[in-house]
Amino acid sequence: MRPPPLAPRRPHVLVAHGDEREDDWYWLKDSSDPEVIAYLRAENDYTTEALAPLQDLRQTLYEEIRGRVRESDVGAPARKGPWWYYGRTVEGQQYPIHCRRADPERRMSAAEVLALEEQGAPGEQVLLDENQMAAGSDYFSLGVFDLSPDQTCLAYAVDLTGGERYALRFRDLATGLDRPDEIEDVYYSSAWSRDGQLLFYTRPDTSLRPWQIWRHRLGGRASDDALVFQEDDERFFVGVGSTRSDRFIVISCDSKVTSEAHVIDAGRAEEAPRLIEARRQGVEYSIEHAVLPDTGDVFLILTNDDGAENFAILRAPVDDPRRANWQVMVPHRADVRLEGVDAFADYLAVSERERGLEHIRVIRVADGADHVIDQPEPVYSLGVGANLEWATTTLRFGYTSLVTPPSSIEYDLETRERSLVKQQTVLGGYDPERFTTERRWATASDGVLVPISLVSRRDLPRDGSSPCLLYGYGAYEISIDPTFSSARLSLLERGFVFAIAHVRGGGELGRRWYEDGKLLRKRNTFTDFIACAEHLIAEGYSAPATLVIRGGSAGGLLMGAVTNFRPDLWKAVVAEVPFVDVLTTMEDPSLPLTATEWEEWGNPIEDPEVYRYIKSYSPYDNVEASGYPSMYVSGGLNDPRVGFWEPAKWVAKQRVQRTDDNLLVLKTEMDAGHGGPSGRYDAWKDEAQVQAFILSSVGLAPPPATTVAARDGEAEN
Repeated sequence: MRPPPLAPRRPHVLVAHGDEREDDWYWLKDSSDPEVIAYLRAENDYTTEALAPLQDLRQTLYEEIRGRVRESDVGAPARKGPWWYYGRTVEGQQYPIHCRRADPERRMSAAEVLALEEQGAPGEQVLLDENQMAAGSDYFSLGVFDLSPDQTCLAYAVDLTGGERYALRFRDLATGLDRPDEIEDVYYSSAWSRDGQLLFYTRPDTSLRPWQIWRHRLGGRASDDALVFQEDDERFFVGVGSTRSDRFIVISCDSKVTSEAHVIDAGRAEEAPRLIEARRQGVEYSIEHAVLPDTGDVFLILTNDDGAENFAILRAPVDDPRRANWQVMVPHRADVRLEGVDAFADYLAVSERERGLEHIRVIRVADGADHVIDQPEPVYSLGVGANLEWATTTLRFGYTSLVTPPSSIEYDLETRERSLVKQQTVLGGYDPERFTTERRWATASDGVLVPISLVSRRDLPRDGSSPCLLYGYGAYEISIDPTFSSARLSLLERGFVFAIAHVRGGGELGRRWYEDGKLLRKRNTFTDFIACAEHLIAEGYSAPATLVIRGGSAGGLLMGAVTNFRPDLWKAVVAEVPFVDVLTTMEDPSLPLTATEWEEWGNPIEDPEVYRYIKSYSPYDNVEASGYPSMYVSGGLNDPRVGFWEPAKWVAKQRVQRTDDNLLVLKTEMDAGHGGPSGRYDAWKDEAQVQAFILSSVGLAPPPATTVAARDGEAEN
């Protein structure tokens, strides 16, 4: 097999705080340079050639993944007034179709509607067919999908590049045709006025920071739209949405640690936004509208103010919601993280997290009586689902675990009875009883206990002979919860243990868990992950010779860091769109997201201590002349979140530094962004390739083609 491509070294020196860094592959960030594109394509060709011996396995895995999916399927319907809304898929088509069915007399249940759709009964109205809109494009993503209050118009936004800049359109649902209104360059989030004549939408700035809220009148020209709100502080993102009651439009301004909200009465939508409470550094809050029996209309305020580290729910009168009028409704608890509140006419649904597990607490508005909805398994994931109506006595939520497929549950808030509306069908004879799931705890280097969620076949021995795939993320207070994946079954059936390391930096164990894995405590994320791996090895779940790790984006940073720290501990690494050039990116405020990211990673421009700390773990800056595990690395040319050049530079540097002959491949999606391929079949093929690499790395498949790794002196050739 031919040698891997070598990106030429072009010396470039970066200077900060008296420190000089040589970055010989700095030039790879310029996508307008033909040599950059040529290099990326050469790496893609090399990946194809290197993995060619795995082609039969990849095809087998793809057929397995596809064979478990009911390709023509219908999602759980959700009611709004006289209509039931749902999505469905069709065999052979990449994207979902959005539909509705009339039920003006409200005689049907969700299960009955589901049965009609599965039978193909007449009466369905197609609102939006993503396949038609994606025709001729290599990438498709639907951003905004927002029905007008009278359900006669659909606002929707489309991205055909993966760059996350959308084009907004309006569809007349009576005719099925788009209105002439067209608005280019919008971002996620939207909200309608009560009369359905005005739509509020978001615009990004040149660095893809959503910073403006605009108001469009249906039937008008985009050039006549009104600027409603603008956020000039580069740390803050803005968004717009409606309260569940549809009474208010909420404009949110959020940095990583501070927030502020403004409201507009949806019935008087041309009035100026009204501030709830001015931002204060480190204070976060969000609002929801509720009607309480003793006070009437109130805003429910979920906040960490006044020392409520894990948040509390307060209430304030709609007419005067200043901080002085906030009153505690659900107090702060040190061991329970409050994550959200959904208000209905007679009930509140509070999303909580305790010891890493999610709960839904139901509060009756009339008297404050509350209870937590019981769940059937010890390790699971759940969340409030599609509840489109304000006046309802049923709550729809989603439930899944590492062995239970995603399920849509309808819960009677009065009788506390639950019924299954829809569970994802897994074809091919899947039997959950053949698998076991559990929660383990590793001891970190500072004595902190770190949770691990696991799933495996019940018959696997615990003698260190099993291969294991350990997944991690650990940033932005995002929790990686234990959810089901039918694609993962291909690894489990072949004897893999799958584990999730719930490391600090995520949100699994509350706000403190997040705080202890960011800024100048970021290294805890990496040492926690290593501790989880060592625990799995010590307990006989796996061994270094069969331990594979995987993570993407900020989880890709985790992969790069732990590979540098402990290259001996991993057999192979999968790093997807990895954020590995941390220091250079955080020193460039012209890049998308950098300024707002300073509150997550620190500002190395202003603070020399932050500079030195990030430099100490930044994967790209710490590649050494050393042996490394086999690696599968991916990127997206149009990725606005992690620049394609980060994985490209990382691989280019490893090509000349590594002292081993282990496989190193880079796959760059040339027509996609952060999320990789957009169509489901393309995504399955991509996953099959990753799994083939994983299986091959631990000896459960033919080895890929190899070549002698390039060395430092060859990089100029």
